[in-house]
Order: sequence, then structure tokens, then C-alpha cells
Amino acid sequence: MVVLRLKRMGRRHRPFYRVNAMDKRAPRDGRVIEELGWFDPVKGDDQYSLKNDRIEYWLSVGAQPSDTVRTLLKRAGIDPTPGKKKAAAGS
Repeated sequence: MVVLRLKRMGRRHRPFYRVNAMDKRAPRDGRVIEELGWFDPVKGDDQYSLKNDRIEYWLSVGAQPSDTVRTLLKRAGIDPTPGKKKAAAGS
């Protein structure tokens, strides 16, 4: 199963994270399928960048976001629910 989760980078006491699509069995900082963005918690709330179209793709094919990635996606205005998105009823 594919999961969307953070990969820790940076140095000691100065974390920096990359948002990645990874195999669930891979270690936290292990092999990545695709890099989807980054998040810097030290700089503040608005210090992140996400590839919205690729995240939407991974969610549409069933990738499960971790709790922290789910929070980031909500902050960025992306629906973190996995699975295909249904079109609006009026469209």
C-alpha cells in the first residue's frame, strides 16, 4: 500500500521534512516513490510547498495520508480523503 508521509531531513534540532509517496513497508527515511513537496516547521505555519496535482493523483488511486500530512493537506485546501472524487451533483 502507498502512503503519503513525511521524510525527515535537516540537522539536529533543525528539522525539515519532505512530503513523499512511499511504500508502507519502507522506513521513515527510506526509499521514495515520488517527492510531493516540503514542510519547514521551524520557519512557521506558511512554510510549505506542495504539488497539488500529484497529491490529488495519489489520493485518487488510494494512497493513505499520515495524520500530519492530512493536516498539511487541509491547511493547503486539498481534500485528504483517499479514493476517487465524485463530481458535484449540479455539474
